[in-house]
Amino acid sequence: MTARPPAAAGLPVRVAVVGLGWAGREIWLPRLAAHPGFEVVAVVDPQPVVRDQARDTHAVASAYADVENLPAGTVDLAVVAVPNHLHAVVAVRLLRRGVPVFLEKPVCLTSAEAGILADAERDGGAVLLAGSAARYRADIRALADVAGGLGPIRHVDVAWVRARGVPDAGGWFTRRDQSGGGALVDLGWHLLDTVLPLLGPARVTHAIGSVSDDFVNDSAAHAAWRGGADTAGHVPGDVEDTARGFLLTDTGASVALHACWASHESLDRTTVTVHGAAGSATLRCTFGFSPNREPTPVLTRTRDGRTARLPLPGEPIGAEYDHQLDALPGLLADPAARGAAVAEARRTIDIIERIYQCARPTRPERQHALVGHRAG
Repeated sequence: MTARPPAAAGLPVRVAVVGLGWAGREIWLPRLAAHPGFEVVAVVDPQPVVRDQARDTHAVASAYADVENLPAGTVDLAVVAVPNHLHAVVAVRLLRRGVPVFLEKPVCLTSAEAGILADAERDGGAVLLAGSAARYRADIRALADVAGGLGPIRHVDVAWVRARGVPDAGGWFTRRDQSGGGALVDLGWHLLDTVLPLLGPARVTHAIGSVSDDFVNDSAAHAAWRGGADTAGHVPGDVEDTARGFLLTDTGASVALHACWASHESLDRTTVTVHGAAGSATLRCTFGFSPNREPTPVLTRTRDGRTARLPLPGEPIGAEYDHQLDALPGLLADPAARGAAVAEARRTIDIIERIYQCARPTRPERQHALVGHRAG
């Protein structure tokens, strides 16, 4: 498949939304349909009722059961939001056909998958872009600006702790063979995507951690705001609901990470504290869409024993996804974007793998359609 230049003659980017689960249906499809820079020309999902409803609701021209059914040259970008274990599988199939891909996190579930994605991006000649919504939050950008004035960064504390937020209990999210992991893969990917740019190119030399599963099979801990799955006939979840990690870099900086789907807290809260040689800065907010959240983000800076609250622009819940869409056409046209998403994904999944290797005495065997099919 040969896509037209992304910004050809100022035309909107023609998009196929692949996967109509919660993220595809609730986050990406309505935003893409409303954005003047995009035209949703196709939806792809194996369930006929789901794809037909999405097509009719958003006046999409075509609906397909599989990405192989997308006619050649009809899309400039595929937004892939399938279940985790299919992320790399579907992205590789599209990239090898020359279709640019915007892939929801986690970009991959293993370092081996990262290598396969890199081969497919190179061989197909199409760019892979990655979901990095947290970086597009106004409060995270403000924190990064403040962190730039704190001198060398010595330590970062980062946590996303939900009171009750186990997603899709009984569905694929809590099945290790399909999700790749629990809170560490889900929330932890966002946290690492926030922290690692603050550390610059520093290499993470050590990564250790622990996991626990006190809440994952407790119905009272389910994320009601996401619409819980029907648990009848499903096996109990076998992933962690809580993960803690500690990282050391080759520059001497450290990171303490805490990702938690459910806890004994009253609110869902995200906290990032950056400790520098010349001061510290703390952001308290709530990532994601939970209604059980901090009322407003608060950013403070501490120097010489004095703490000051800094101004933050107001923005609605989910605005970071709109901001990322604003940036996508430019990224599609930028030659420097080629390979960048895979490089970042390698760094992130390497840390996650090392934390799991430390926390779990054994790892499950995981087979999928990509094994043995690495290109090049």
